[in-house]
Amino acid sequence: MDRVSKYLFSNFISSFASLFSTLFMIMSIVFFIQIARITSFIQIDIGELFKLYLFMLPRILIFTTPIAFFVALTMSFFRLSKENESIVIFTFGYSPKKISLFFTIVAFILSFLLLFISLVMMPVAENLKDNFIEYKKTQATLNIKASEFGQKFANWLVFIEKEKNDGSQNTYENVIMYSPEAKGEKERIILAKEGEFKSVNSAFEMSLKDGKIYTIDTKYHITLFDTMTIRTAASNSISDISSIYSYWEEMSKSDKRKKDFTIYVLVSLFPLATILFAISFGIVTYRYEKGFIYFGIFGVLFIYFALIMLLAKQPTIAIPAVFLSFVVLSFIYFNKKIIRKY
Repeated sequence: MDRVSKYLFSNFISSFASLFSTLFMIMSIVFFIQIARITSFIQIDIGELFKLYLFMLPRILIFTTPIAFFVALTMSFFRLSKENESIVIFTFGYSPKKISLFFTIVAFILSFLLLFISLVMMPVAENLKDNFIEYKKTQATLNIKASEFGQKFANWLVFIEKEKNDGSQNTYENVIMYSPEAKGEKERIILAKEGEFKSVNSAFEMSLKDGKIYTIDTKYHITLFDTMTIRTAASNSISDISSIYSYWEEMSKSDKRKKDFTIYVLVSLFPLATILFAISFGIVTYRYEKGFIYFGIFGVLFIYFALIMLLAKQPTIAIPAVFLSFVVLSFIYFNKKIIRKY
């Protein structure tokens, strides 16, 4: 790597680090919100929270790195153009072709790493995350709290007026449970003066005392009880990936898997597909072209990701069509705007 390449690369890295850290933080917050939703039905400690975050880390990298690369490269060249440094570089004989070749190699390496993350690490991470959640469902104590609405026990909505703790077990007073009408099940309401919720042998158990059951059909049916126990087994469908190939082989029968494959591959290839657009938008005559860069960045991002969403369920068409069309268009635009001028 010669001096000019090192200088250009250092300028790019400073912009990339700043933008990537911002996007990474925003995406991390979004995924922490998703983890918070998981804690509504299982209890996890700080170590398990960090473990769940690590399982989601490949997805965060897939969606932040390509965008940060494209925008940072564009803005780093724009800053050089604003300060007339790009003109000085061309004057010393360092051609745009040489610059584009250098950053194309960088983009190729980055896209290769992203493809490895998306096609190899993502299936493993997703499987580990799902298995971890299912395991915690069988081990965790139900996260039921007093005076809170919207809590669930299996198919029952639960409301508790008061909660007592005797040191070893929580006892609840004035328990109200509602089960809506479902296929093969009638609408039911249970009122009990006392209840206990606990996890026993990987199954959740609810013990109620001194209550009534209202069964709502064409008529109301009222049943009185002194004690009643309701048990429900948490899902323990721990899955196993025999190979990465078998995971993606499910595309033949799963539209979701097709969509995931298309999105992950095209997002991973985004740096390589748009590298010439980034250089073309960044190298400008500042006095006359300074406003176009933002329109260009937004336009490329919007069109590329819109095409991914529209064609996501057809990977054999979407991947070559979207990738090659952007490579060809960026090459034509680069030759017309940069090569002919500089």
